[in-house]
Amino acid sequence: MAGKGILLSETQREIMNLELIDLDQELPGQRRFISCWTGVYDGRAFVVDPGPSSTASHLIGRLEALKVRHVDLILLTHIHLDHGGCTSRILERWPKARVYCHESGRKHLQDPSRLWQGSLKVLGHKAQVYGEPGPVPAAAFMDEAELERCGIQVIETPGHAPHHVSFVVGDTLFLGEAAGTFSALGGPRDNLDCYLRPATPPRFFPETADRSLRAMLTVEPFPKRLCFAHHGHFTGDGRTLLEAARRQLRTWVATVANRLEAWGLDPADEAAVLERAPQLIAALRQADPGFARGVKLPEDIRVREEDFTRQTLRGICGHLATSGR
Repeated sequence: MAGKGILLSETQREIMNLELIDLDQELPGQRRFISCWTGVYDGRAFVVDPGPSSTASHLIGRLEALKVRHVDLILLTHIHLDHGGCTSRILERWPKARVYCHESGRKHLQDPSRLWQGSLKVLGHKAQVYGEPGPVPAAAFMDEAELERCGIQVIETPGHAPHHVSFVVGDTLFLGEAAGTFSALGGPRDNLDCYLRPATPPRFFPETADRSLRAMLTVEPFPKRLCFAHHGHFTGDGRTLLEAARRQLRTWVATVANRLEAWGLDPADEAAVLERAPQLIAALRQADPGFARGVKLPEDIRVREEDFTRQTLRGICGHLATSGR
């Protein structure tokens, strides 16, 4: 799997008919958040992260409206419900499609019972809204060698999830949640004055996430477009944006650690820490200009982001509790 010093062909073909399909959920602020990318590369129609099963019919309808006659490739950056939950439904509609996800995630798609139970435990009501995933046949999966014959490069980018990968397709990097959540805030797509928030899981390993960001920075030639799962794309200086994501991780870990130490709080005491979430969020906005720009988001999306920020804080506190910092 691609890793250190990733060299790509200098003659990359362009993606044709690249589209972002929003998969809005019946949850507060969950609009312009979950999405699926689709396009055609080297004659093959693909989707990246088709989303939860709850919006499978909407996604299939939008693909059909875009005149997608067949889906050849289903590319999963990771298998969380909001990214890969409707994979089986896409295969029901286009049974010849091939599926790529990290090898360690395949068993959880073939038999999604543990994935579903774990999602209910972590996400609660959100998981119920996203819907239970169906099983993906083992024969549908492709390996990395087959994907590379399609001209698509895989980069291992664990951090948000241990099995997270990113894809280089032509001059575009589909990076899932490897650099967190993004918003151009309604401005130009090349403007670095954007919103960024880390997407750290309950078991968060900052060094792992940082290595993944560094791995993407080694891609040559560097992609002209970064496509986020949450949400939209960036066409400016992508290396500078990824370096900003690296700094953001360091800033958040240091800021949370310093605040908890000043308050005499144990990071393992999740309830006590989350009681201080408003003060922590205020401190993070003061320390991190990318996160501070979130005040420009619409009100309902700000509410959603504060909810997911608490999830990020749980991940960082889990790291602090186990690292002894």
